[in-house]
Amino acid sequence: MSVIKKDTAVLQNYINGAWVSSNSAQTLDVPNPATNEVLTKVPVSSKEDVNAAVAAAKEAFTKWKKVPVPKRARILFKYHSLLTDNHEELARLIVQENGKAYKEAYGEVQRGIECVEFASGAPTLMMGETLSGIAEEIDSEMFRYPLGVVGGITPFNFPMMVPLWMFPLAIACGNTFVLKPSERTPILANRLAELFSQAGAPPGVLNVVHGAHDVVNGLLDHEDIAAISFVGSQPVAKYVYERAASKGKRVQALSGAKNHHIVMPDADMDKAVQHIISSTFGSAGQRCMACSAVVVVGDNQPFVKALTKKADELIIGDGMDDEVILTPVIRKEHLDKVLGYIEKGIAEGADLIRDGRREMSEQNKGNFIGPTIFDHVTPEMTIAKDEIFAPVLSLLRADDLDQGLEYIRKSRYGNGATIYTNNAKAVRQFREEADAGMLGINVGVPATMAFFPFSGWKDSFYGDLHVNGKDGLNFYTRKKMITSRFDG
Repeated sequence: MSVIKKDTAVLQNYINGAWVSSNSAQTLDVPNPATNEVLTKVPVSSKEDVNAAVAAAKEAFTKWKKVPVPKRARILFKYHSLLTDNHEELARLIVQENGKAYKEAYGEVQRGIECVEFASGAPTLMMGETLSGIAEEIDSEMFRYPLGVVGGITPFNFPMMVPLWMFPLAIACGNTFVLKPSERTPILANRLAELFSQAGAPPGVLNVVHGAHDVVNGLLDHEDIAAISFVGSQPVAKYVYERAASKGKRVQALSGAKNHHIVMPDADMDKAVQHIISSTFGSAGQRCMACSAVVVVGDNQPFVKALTKKADELIIGDGMDDEVILTPVIRKEHLDKVLGYIEKGIAEGADLIRDGRREMSEQNKGNFIGPTIFDHVTPEMTIAKDEIFAPVLSLLRADDLDQGLEYIRKSRYGNGATIYTNNAKAVRQFREEADAGMLGINVGVPATMAFFPFSGWKDSFYGDLHVNGKDGLNFYTRKKMITSRFDG
């Protein structure tokens, strides 16, 4: 079954094991960000569509929760195999609808596959605990049970990896799932559902409902949704957390970021430049672990010149071109917002040492902007505080590591931070004092593997249990304690 139907230009929802048209006639275009050619249309589904998906998931849960855990795992093993077999196709779909470079899209597919690998360990992950003899002739046991129907709301920037952060582990734990993918990148979500069905998942275990606000609110408010997993911008994450939690749901809401990289005077400057360029301008800066602020410690003008020179060398264009590094931002509206931030940076006194607007006229069909670098940015400036989500980098100057760490502490966000140094004392101080949940030592993107939690802090996360790792397992399960006594 094709993801995009030949007899319709509108994507369909996936509910109870079938492709069904939305009840809503409203649609949005899904353009290729590199060309703005419309790939398909996505329905702006209604709450009625949400209700149908939740009803299917609720009915499927009555049987799925009783399926032996090893049998669930075998479906995930098959799914892993199908994802691996279709690795290249999935990467091409990401490039088409998201715009990122093929190499990065290929890597995203791999990270998604690794999430399925982790979830496939369900027989071990779901094990409980026992203690014999907690008192005379009394034993105690803990068993894990699923929650019920889980809702997932995912962003455009990682259309494969983020959904696979969610539904494979949730389903492995015995839950059923309703996925609301970003309306900006909906095509891949349908392909993921199609392959999951081929892997042997019963109808209703995974459902996909496309749309916007009505679908989000429908999931947040629905009395049969037990938990919500969300990844997106900070204002929406806060809204999702507050609204869903007020309805008594378990919530994890991953939010925005402003990740600082500290460059110490003893750092390997060539490698630091290489890592920062990749972290800042890869995926057009549209990822929550991107470097968006570099703290230059000491008088290190050679580093600044080398960084600017490397940015000048970046090739800009369509992600399917093997030589391209910098790809378009997701939509024209977002590009306009980025241009507003550049004007704001200039107005507030930052030194624009590399103006990415100069490349725009050469790439007028897509949503392109070149590498943009501001120097002598201060922590109070808007461009130093806000998540711009674009290939825009701020350079802040610091006298020493203490001042650099203070910049990180002042940020409202706490997703990630990196230091470039070969000094063990500096590394230890950074590790202990940097106010962020994921730290890198000479690493451009310190994102965690699927068996560790994605551990954002401060306004980068709302909730108690993060995605992935043991946190993810605990989020998707509840514990039942049994105390037994057998006299004699």
